[in-house]
Amino acid sequence: MVTNIEGFAAAVLAEIRMSQSAFYRLRVRGQAPRMIKLPNGELRCRRADLDAWWEVCERDTSEWR
Repeated sequence: MVTNIEGFAAAVLAEIRMSQSAFYRLRVRGQAPRMIKLPNGELRCRRADLDAWWEVCERDTSEWR
């Protein structure tokens, strides 16, 4: 499975402070935000999906605060 995360990387990966390889591992595990694959192979993430993912991450780590 080859996907192009490059277009996605600049904005979202910088926001979530995560490397491309770490994000790819989350995707493989099914733990990443919902992604949309465009016809040109690039990935996109809707703001609502990213915000929902952040919220789940915050709930899952409440004991670490």
